[in-house]
Amino acid sequence: MSKIKILQGDITKVDVDVIVNAANTSLLGGGGVDGAIHRAGGSQILDECRDIRARQGGCDPGEAVITNAGNLPAIKVIHTVGPVWTGDNEGGQRAVLASCYLESLKLAIANNLKTIAFPNISTGVYRFPKDLAAQTAFKTVQDFLLKNEVIDEVIFVCFDLENFNLYQKLLDS
Repeated sequence: MSKIKILQGDITKVDVDVIVNAANTSLLGGGGVDGAIHRAGGSQILDECRDIRARQGGCDPGEAVITNAGNLPAIKVIHTVGPVWTGDNEGGQRAVLASCYLESLKLAIANNLKTIAFPNISTGVYRFPKDLAAQTAFKTVQDFLLKNEVIDEVIFVCFDLENFNLYQKLLDS
C-alpha cells in the first residue's frame, strides 16, 4: 500500500502529526492556505513565527521552519516558502519547489513526526503552473520515501478539484 494519499479539502482539518504551510518569507501569515492555517491555528503560531523572525529574519524560498500547531489537529506546523513563478529558467524554480518538500520532510523526521499533510505549494498567488508543481511535488516525495522509511504517510491536500485530479493521475500511474 502506498504511503502517499490524495485528499480534496481543507488542510486545517486534517488529522496528521504535521501540517505544512505554504508560507511567505515574512512568516507573518497572508492569504490562501497561509492565512487559513494562521486563522485556524490561532495566535500561538504567529507568536512562534515572530520568534523565528527575531532569531533568523524570516524564511527563504526553499527552506522550512517549524512551530507548534496551536488550535489545529496537528502537533506541529512546518512553514516553507515556495518560489514565485517567473518562468522556469533551467529548472531553477522547480529545484526551489522540490527543496520545499525535501526540507519539510527532513524537518518532520528530525522532530519525530510520521504523518505529514502538504498543500499545493506555490500554485496560488505565486502562480506556479499546477501540473508542473504537482509533478515536482509528487516525484520529490516519492523519491524521498524510497530512501527513508521513517515517514508513515504523506497526504497531498488539494483545495481545488483541478489540483486533486492532477495528483490523482500521478498516484494512479
